[in-house]
Amino acid sequence: MRTGYFARAAVYVVVGGLALMAAVKGGEAQGTTDALADLRGQAWGVAALWAIAVGLWAYLAWRLVDAWMDLEDYGTDAKGMIARAGLVVTGLIHGAIGVSVAATAMGGSGGGEGGTQSMTQKLMTMPFGPWLVGAVGLATLGAGIYYMHKGWAEKYKEHIRVTPTARKLDPVCKFGCIAQGVVISLIGISIIVAAMTTNPSEAGGVGDALHQLRSMAYGRILLGIVALGLLAFAVENAVEGWYRVLPRYEGKDVMTLARRAKLKAEGKLNEATA
Repeated sequence: MRTGYFARAAVYVVVGGLALMAAVKGGEAQGTTDALADLRGQAWGVAALWAIAVGLWAYLAWRLVDAWMDLEDYGTDAKGMIARAGLVVTGLIHGAIGVSVAATAMGGSGGGEGGTQSMTQKLMTMPFGPWLVGAVGLATLGAGIYYMHKGWAEKYKEHIRVTPTARKLDPVCKFGCIAQGVVISLIGISIIVAAMTTNPSEAGGVGDALHQLRSMAYGRILLGIVALGLLAFAVENAVEGWYRVLPRYEGKDVMTLARRAKLKAEGKLNEATA
């Protein structure tokens, strides 16, 4: 679990850092795979790519075990099963990214930004293809809205242990979740447009979403803000890597940021629980 979150943090440091450079110096922001491919040219790049790939596979394993054993106590009702299914899907996505990163480490092509378009094109050729693509787009848009809600409503606090560092980085985590939601929502919208126009080239990944921001009025400013948000999301993943808790095993009374906020709102926070 912790290895997986640190690997995700590394990915967003690279993507967010290069996007910020593009906003400051000009040029195009890169998607996940293309950004990570730049690491290969560094002296330590291949080792870093393998470390990230293994970390993403660890994240896949964590999500599958989490869903199977219900480590986060979602339950077996309809809402709980949907949440657990979401864990499987996100795990598989990150596992696939890990395969792409490993291919890049070995000198091959990780697929680049064409990955989303390639997937969309394959779905288009299936029976009810545009409807399938539309469903994927809606699910992606829903994931983006979920991340924005997770940040705005501070849902991420439910699994983070209270420490001085976690408390200081709390605003950064909030900003990061919202920014991640914006990027994922833009990807979802592009896939929906591809379904409506039956044109797979309309679908895009992270790089295309950042390019959309760059092409808007005040695009460099918007890109810079979102780039900082992606770096903040890297911080959020690192915080989860260090301080994430599993209430089912540590007890529901474990002091998380969410529980601390609730006690504070109820006026029950004292020096012992602060």
